[in-house]
Amino acid sequence: MIIDNTGLIGIKCDLGHLDESSDKLGFVRWQWEYRRATYDLKLTDRSKGEDYFLRVNTRAVEGKLENPDAILEVEAVYIGRATFPHGLDYESPIPAPILDAAKDRLQDLKKLLS
Repeated sequence: MIIDNTGLIGIKCDLGHLDESSDKLGFVRWQWEYRRATYDLKLTDRSKGEDYFLRVNTRAVEGKLENPDAILEVEAVYIGRATFPHGLDYESPIPAPILDAAKDRLQDLKKLLS
């Protein structure tokens, strides 16, 4: 599920600041290559025992990711239910409490990056 109207799309900042800000909120930079990185936050629905991942997709617009001064731009924000063994189901409905928690965390990230 793509999360629209986060205010994050198009924000640009350096890799070092994005890593530090996202880390403060529990995000982890998982997938990355020279020009693209995703920041994931695991959210757990304890009532159903299911995990969801909030993912912020970024792309380097200046430099490469091995350089903390590289400038990244947020491209998309989405959430999906974790599937075994490795993957995310973006079509499953997201429980309201999980979606609310995700939106709150995204607003916190926006404040740190602005």
